[in-house]
Formats: sequence, structure tokens, C-alpha cells
Amino acid sequence: MIHITINGETRQLSQAINIAQFIDENNLQDKRIAIERNGEIVPRSQFNDQFLADGDRLEIVVAVGGG
Repeated sequence: MIHITINGETRQLSQAINIAQFIDENNLQDKRIAIERNGEIVPRSQFNDQFLADGDRLEIVVAVGGG
């Protein structure tokens, strides 16, 4: 079991997944988002390469249009 914190909320994952899989599983694939993992921004080009690990802290920001 993997425990991660997302925007201050603890969640459990049954197995290690990469950030791209996390985005798909949480229906975020059609949104403009930025992800910070353990204090560092994760470039979109690395979403497939970065696997979530026990204790990771994610901050996810969804861009909202308006004016």
C-alpha cells in the first residue's frame, strides 16, 4: 500500500502508478493542470516516467479561465 498526500489530503494507492496514470484515474486528462511533487514542478514530458512513491506529497493546480 502506498500513502501519498494530495493538496493536503492523504490517499492510499494499491500499487505504484506513474503521474500520467494518476491523471487518467482521476479524470484530469482534459484539464490544464500543473503538478508539484515533493516541492518540485513535474514537467508534462515526465508524467510517464515519474512513479508515485510512499510518502510523496503532490500539489495539483487546475488552471481556470476567466476575466
